[in-house]
Amino acid sequence: MKNLWNDADAGKLGNDLLKLRVYTSRLLGQEEDLVLHGGGNTSVKTKEFNIFGEEEEIIYVKGSGWDLATIEAAGFAPVKLKALRQMAELNHLTDVEMVKYQRMAMTNPSAPNPSVEAILHAIIPYTFVDHTHADAVVTISNTPNGKERIQELYGDNMLIVSYVMPGFELAKEIYKLTRDLDWNKIEGMILLHHGVFTFHDDAKVSYENMIKTVTKAEEYLKREVANELKGTVKGKVAPLKLAQLRQSVSKLLGKPILIQHDNSEFSTAFSNLPNLATIVNRGPLTPDHIIRTKRTPVVLSGDHEEDMLAYTKAYKNYFDEFNTGDLVQLDPAPRWAVWPGHGALSFGTTVKNNNIIGDITRHTMKAISQAEQLGGWDTLSKWDLFEMEYWILEQEKLKKDKASKAMQGKIAMVTGAASGIGKACVERLVDMGAVVAALDINPSINKCFSKSEVLGVECDVTNTEQLKLSVDKSIAYFGGLDMLITNAGIFPKSLSIGEMDEDTWNKSMDINVTSHQQLIKLCLPYLTLGIDPAIVIIGSKNVPAPGPGAAAYSVAKAGLTQLGRIAALELGESGIRVNIIHPNAVYDTGIWTDEVLKARADHYGLTVEEYKTNNVLKVEVTSKDVAELAVAMLGPTFSKTTGAQVPIDGGNERII
Repeated sequence: MKNLWNDADAGKLGNDLLKLRVYTSRLLGQEEDLVLHGGGNTSVKTKEFNIFGEEEEIIYVKGSGWDLATIEAAGFAPVKLKALRQMAELNHLTDVEMVKYQRMAMTNPSAPNPSVEAILHAIIPYTFVDHTHADAVVTISNTPNGKERIQELYGDNMLIVSYVMPGFELAKEIYKLTRDLDWNKIEGMILLHHGVFTFHDDAKVSYENMIKTVTKAEEYLKREVANELKGTVKGKVAPLKLAQLRQSVSKLLGKPILIQHDNSEFSTAFSNLPNLATIVNRGPLTPDHIIRTKRTPVVLSGDHEEDMLAYTKAYKNYFDEFNTGDLVQLDPAPRWAVWPGHGALSFGTTVKNNNIIGDITRHTMKAISQAEQLGGWDTLSKWDLFEMEYWILEQEKLKKDKASKAMQGKIAMVTGAASGIGKACVERLVDMGAVVAALDINPSINKCFSKSEVLGVECDVTNTEQLKLSVDKSIAYFGGLDMLITNAGIFPKSLSIGEMDEDTWNKSMDINVTSHQQLIKLCLPYLTLGIDPAIVIIGSKNVPAPGPGAAAYSVAKAGLTQLGRIAALELGESGIRVNIIHPNAVYDTGIWTDEVLKARADHYGLTVEEYKTNNVLKVEVTSKDVAELAVAMLGPTFSKTTGAQVPIDGGNERII
């Protein structure tokens, strides 16, 4: 465990205790083996004057919803220390009451809720308190004789505490255990199956005690664990298998999900362990993870439907066994899976959610493989884990997570995505909560979008092999496909039929018709497995109202429209909707430079502004306007519409 303390950096903070608290909290948060995604908490005790000029003892404790890796001063909740210590003396306090009274004792009502372990921090008589869920320490405690190993490793320097549910009960237990304790004789506390506390009046010493404590556990594992799990091959899953799995999990969850596949050599090796089904069924690394990962993953076989049925039945039995009669069962869908020979998979409704699950499960798999060599992976009892999963405070967290965007968990593909209408469609889809595979021949597509919800894929849509590889890559990255906006196209130079050369004609047909047919064909197996699948084709005003000199373009777009109409007829029985949009005069695209716009306006004797609004409504139609309509047609508003052709042109007299 690397010591990241830097005297020069810390020296710049002077004697500002809260700034030092932020500094060391971030040092702890940078190390994944100490805390993961909101895990762990820290505090600092100080004195402040209230509005009456009275000096009060205040504890700044990490606020709910903040991550130690990025926490700022605003992420710490200031609470009156006396009130928290008085709470520790109460005989009984529900966790809901605890949260309420902690909030009532805050000196800043706009600060976040204090950590559920605020009372525990308060009764530790030191200025700085650090708490982590250190992997190495928890791994050792998650063995049949874990307590004895921990006691032998740390001796009398540590207070060893058997597992107690976090919140008031844990604070009360520590209060009882330490009333007659000489705190000077210990450097910290180890809560079995939970984590580590270190503390000191000096920020550096408290932090370094944490590093020293965890390092001792890591060195122990290096000595005692003979074989570090290593792999030699990466797992592979056919894109169609992923899409089938996604459909099964989405049905169980009742909403669309994304799949993140960890096919690393380590994960693949773990998935090949002979006793896999037994060891992963014993529980998570720490009970704090259960809200993210549930108690166990699903171990996949070749039949995903059977796997899900078995998992659902097991989860219901687990719920029924411990339900006191007044609880409502959570959804029975797994949050991760292990697939023998293929690695691990995470199931989440957002990229961020999947990243969190993926990080937790990687640490869990490592801990399991180590603990198995220390006598076996032995976590908390099912009851303890059930109590955490259905803890009312955890339920409150889930309620906060329920608000989601309309297209959260849905997967889209957009072609011609590097500029104009295509780019606007990608941006609108992301705004609505979807993830998007963005295809374009322009190499800049890899840098067009900075958000993790977008996968940029360089692709020549007229190259069938490239197109297939791009579709497969997109499915493998997100896990499936629900929505397709087929937009890529070109506007050939203006030529009469008599002047038309073969290359201009063929190129327009290849890009504006054939590539769309090939794309739809390649996407069909995945759309059939999609959630409320839909296709939107970007046509043109030239279909209902062609003009001279645009034969190559108009004929191609008319063919594309006919393709869409037939697709609507053929794909309806699979529940796939297909609709067509006919834009006109969308001038904020790559082909309309300032020079071209001025030349066209001059040709008609109009100003540029008059030319851009030369329609019945006298409005400008932008790429964003087209994207709004395209994305709306993919959504529930058009859930019973297919085969439609909708103009977006401000009103064109020839079409009207």
